[in-house]
Amino acid sequence: MTAISFTARSIENAAKARTQCTIVPVFTKKSLSAAAAQMDEASGGAVSAALSLGDFSGKRGETHLLPGTGGSKRLLLVGCGDRRKFDREAAREFTRAACRGIGATRARDAVIHTGELQMKDIDADWLLAYLARHLVSATYRYSETLSNTKPAMELNKVVINPGKKGSLRAHQRALDLGRFTGVGINETRDLANMPANICTPTHLAKEARKLARQHEDLSVQVLEEKKMQELGMGALLAVTAGTTQPAKLIIMQYKGGKSGQKPYVLVGKGVTFDTGGISLKPGAKMDEMKYDMAGAASVIGTLRAVVEMGLPLNVTGVIPAVENMPGSRAIKPGDVVTSMSGKTIEILNTDAEGRLILCDALTYVERFKPQVVIDVATLTGACVVALGSHASALYANDEKLAEDLLQAGIESHDRAWRMPLWDDYQQQLKSNFADLPNIAGPGGGSITAACFLSRFTEKYHWAHLDIAGTAWDASPKGATGRPVAMLTRYLMDRAGK
Repeated sequence: MTAISFTARSIENAAKARTQCTIVPVFTKKSLSAAAAQMDEASGGAVSAALSLGDFSGKRGETHLLPGTGGSKRLLLVGCGDRRKFDREAAREFTRAACRGIGATRARDAVIHTGELQMKDIDADWLLAYLARHLVSATYRYSETLSNTKPAMELNKVVINPGKKGSLRAHQRALDLGRFTGVGINETRDLANMPANICTPTHLAKEARKLARQHEDLSVQVLEEKKMQELGMGALLAVTAGTTQPAKLIIMQYKGGKSGQKPYVLVGKGVTFDTGGISLKPGAKMDEMKYDMAGAASVIGTLRAVVEMGLPLNVTGVIPAVENMPGSRAIKPGDVVTSMSGKTIEILNTDAEGRLILCDALTYVERFKPQVVIDVATLTGACVVALGSHASALYANDEKLAEDLLQAGIESHDRAWRMPLWDDYQQQLKSNFADLPNIAGPGGGSITAACFLSRFTEKYHWAHLDIAGTAWDASPKGATGRPVAMLTRYLMDRAGK
C-alpha cells in the first residue's frame, strides 16, 4: 500500500513553491483565496480567465486543471462554494474533489493550500486530519491476488500550507493522526477483501502477530481449540465444528497507558467465511460472505492506527475467528450448546453464528476488568434493511458510552444510529429447551441479536456495532474500512487527542 508523507509548512507565496501540483481553493462569486490570487497573478490571469469564461465557477466539489506556473507544474482549482457557508460538508467535498483531481494526474507530490478554509466553531486541525485520512484512503487498491495492478494514484508526498493561524506543530500532529487513521482503514480493507481460501482464522492470527513484531508495545496471544474447550467455549466451538479450518481466539494487547489502567476492549467478529452451515445461505452473492470477518479486520485496523499514534491508553482487541461450514460434524438446528458463561443456547438457525462466537468472547473479556467493551460485527441482514449502507447500528447498555460513540461517529463522519435495547424485545428470546435461543421471531432481527449479546455483557459497560450494511460496498465491490475511523476517533477522544 502506498504510504503518503505529510508535512505542514507555511508558504508565503504559492507561486514560488516547487511542486508537481499546486491545489488551491476557489469560492463562488469569483472569490479567490490568497493562494489562488497569487497563482492567478503568476499565470497572467489564467484563474480569472477560467472563471470569466465559465469553464469553472467555484461551486462545491468542482475541479479545473490548468498548466503550471512559477514553481508548480500543474495548478488544480477546487471549488468550495459560498465562502460564508463553508462548513464540514463543504470541507469534505473539498477533500473528495482534491483527491479526485490529483488522482487523475500522474503527480507524485503536491502542495495544498488550506489556510482560508475557515469553518465557524470548528477546529481547523479537524480539516487537516480529515484531509490526510482521506488522501491515504484514496491511495488504496487491492492487489493481493492480482498479477498486475497499477496504484490508485502516484502521489506519495504532500505539503499542506495551513496559513498563519495556530502552531505548525499542532497542524503536523493533526496530519499525522489523520494519516494513521487512513493506514488503519486501509489495513482493514486489505484483510476484508482477501478471499477466504487465503484469509483463514490462521491467517488472521498471523497478521496480528506480524503487527506485534513491528511494535514493542503490542503483544499477541492466540488460543487454540483445545484451550477453548478447557474454557468451556461451547458456543464458539459449535460454529467451527463443520470445518477443517481450526478456530483461533486472537488476543491483542496494546500497553500505551499506565500500568494497571483498565483497558478499552474491542471485540471483532471473525467469521472468515459464512456458508450459513446446515442452514445454508442462497447461492446468490454468497461470495460476499468473505466479508463476514470485517469486524475482526476493523479491530486489527484500529489497533494498527492506535499503535502508530502512540495513544496513552491500554487497548485490548479480542477476535474469535472461525469458518462456518456444513459437514458431518456441523451443528444442526435443534441442537443445544453450553456457552462459556454457563448459559445454554438452542440453535434454531446455524446461520445466526456470529452471536455464538461473540457471546463466548464477550464472557472471556471479563478477565481484563475493562473500562468499556465494544464489539463490532457484520451481524444481521436485518440491520441492512433498517439502516441501509449509511449508518452502522449502535446498541449500548450505558448512556455515556453510547453518546461518546455517536459523537465520535459525527466527528469522523463514520456515523452510527442508536437502536433500542428495550425489555420488550428481550421477551422474544424464549426457548422451551435452553436458557435462550440463538434467534427470535422475524421482526426486529438486528435488535433481538443485540439483545442476545446483552445477556453476556451484564458485568461491564458495553456497546455493539452492527456493521452489516457499512462494512463493504456492493458497487464497486470492496471493503470500506468502517468503523475504524469512528473507533479511532473514540479512542483519541479518551486519550485527549
